[in-house]
Amino acid sequence: MTYADHSYRSADDRLDLYARIYDGDGPPLLMMHGLTRNSGDFEVLAGHLAGTYKLIVPDQRGRGRSDYDPDPENYTPAVYVEDMFALVDGLKLGTMGMIGTSMGGLMAMMMAARTPDRFSSLILNDIGPAVEATGLARIQTYVGQPAVFDDWQQAADHCQAVQSDNMIGYGAQDWMAFARHTCEETSEGKIRFAYDPAISEGLSGSEQTVIPPDLWPMWDTLSALPVLVIRGALSDILSPVTVAEMKRRHPDHFSAVDIENRGHTPMLDEPAALAAIDRFYAEFGQ
Repeated sequence: MTYADHSYRSADDRLDLYARIYDGDGPPLLMMHGLTRNSGDFEVLAGHLAGTYKLIVPDQRGRGRSDYDPDPENYTPAVYVEDMFALVDGLKLGTMGMIGTSMGGLMAMMMAARTPDRFSSLILNDIGPAVEATGLARIQTYVGQPAVFDDWQQAADHCQAVQSDNMIGYGAQDWMAFARHTCEETSEGKIRFAYDPAISEGLSGSEQTVIPPDLWPMWDTLSALPVLVIRGALSDILSPVTVAEMKRRHPDHFSAVDIENRGHTPMLDEPAALAAIDRFYAEFGQ
């Protein structure tokens, strides 16, 4: 499925940022990736939904084709949220749905809590108002670590070594596709991860500085919004206890599904994930 390249200015008017736009006849969906990822993560899901929906799939600042920020203190969800409002305002979008993976899901919750009338539905991929400390500690061990690979096979092997516990059943072709979605080729012909290593500076503090504090009150403000939670059955970030509490506080228009053989995070190309998304949009429209 083809897409159009879209460039726009960051909310602070300091950076050129990038998004893929997939045209469609239906309502818009804003799709936001996780901490170290980029718009390429959504290629399969975008191919599944494009045509039915208008898809807006950005690279957050410091990722993919968006500019790196010379001030690492700006690598925070609060700043990314302002960039997202700049993006959707510039596109003059009306009411829209949101899909957020991990960090992108935190951003989606923040955005919906701030302007609830602007958003019609929310899909959260392996994230909720509480984040498990063990998973956060694991992520801190590898984000921003210097890594330059001689070729794509070496990059794929590294991705497998780091993520194999989260992607049970992946084969050689899957790991190569994973690497090509998360890495880029340098001008010297080497391969590196497609993000600014400085994003790790936002993870160097306590859990309270990494994750916006006390998200449960914010979650409570979203009680009127249809929500689908997709959880990796092996996730060390989103616990079943958290999902149960999300449902208790949000009993109406709430559904959740576990994706077998996936940790943090499902890729949203799994048949069970695609089926859950289709059911959700069939019921709520977007």
